Amino acid sequence: MTAPGLLLDSNIVVWLDEKSKRLTERVVRQIENAPTVFVSAVTAWELSIKESLGDLTLARPVSEFIQTLGLTELPVTNRHAEAVRCLPLYHRDLFDRLLIVQAQAEGLVLVTGDKKLAQYGIPILQV
Repeated sequence: MTAPGLLLDSNIVVWLDEKSKRLTERVVRQIENAPTVFVSAVTAWELSIKESLGDLTLARPVSEFIQTLGLTELPVTNRHAEAVRCLPLYHRDLFDRLLIVQAQAEGLVLVTGDKKLAQYGIPILQV
């Protein structure tokens, strides 16, 4: 049986690009060895908003990061967007809620530093 693919939360994308010490060697190895690593369009959207507000400065655009590291872009579909209505309100962050339904719908493990997301019962690789 093949290991499931990974879906990177926004904070993980930033930390990977910065080579942050917040990511343990174990997590980096799992990302490097995963059959497929996805970055959602919702992540690019969230990080672009934060950058436009001056809350974040990225070294490069998310699309360039994805291409350079050989990752796979995951689009947000109508099916993903509609599934958000069925999620309990454990967490109100709209971007995270979309990532949760994408992980559920696509059978992916969400890589995140946000402990609250485990409440949704999805597979998580906690940083």
